[in-house]
Amino acid sequence: MNRHLSRTIVMQTIYEWDFRKDRDYVEIAERNTDQYDAETDKEYITITVKGIIENIDKIDPLLQQAAPDWPVGQIAVIDKTILRIAVYELMIDRKVPPKVIINEAVELAKTFGSDNSGKFINGVLGTLYRQSDLPKEEEVEKVLEENEKVLEVPEDSGPVTAHVMPDN
Repeated sequence: MNRHLSRTIVMQTIYEWDFRKDRDYVEIAERNTDQYDAETDKEYITITVKGIIENIDKIDPLLQQAAPDWPVGQIAVIDKTILRIAVYELMIDRKVPPKVIINEAVELAKTFGSDNSGKFINGVLGTLYRQSDLPKEEEVEKVLEENEKVLEVPEDSGPVTAHVMPDN
């Protein structure tokens, strides 16, 4: 089973649910999973999607705490979705090692987000990890530092734009 693909399906499901909260998230997850049936971990997808939605009132305040300059409602939806998955796995579920969670979130951000998404997500998760009661591991700090170096925006790349969504 492909955990990265399964996490991508979780991301797609939470992203869609964020726009259509009146829809059954299980139905959304099943539809997203159907095209990859044999390659995914359906149990992981179901548990993770359910866990995120049931804990959204715990997850969003943690995001706000880690990124006080970015109101949750103004974070780009894809970045917010990726962060919600990572925060759930990092702070609530706690079954996946922190370095894996952070790396996966940054990879999803590089694939699906804007040019600045990876750096933003790495920074938010680094802050959250450092402020948490999770055991501090040298390996996690190395991952955060390596991500920071890889994601640096070259000086000649022009202005950096923010991930701000309009208030609706």
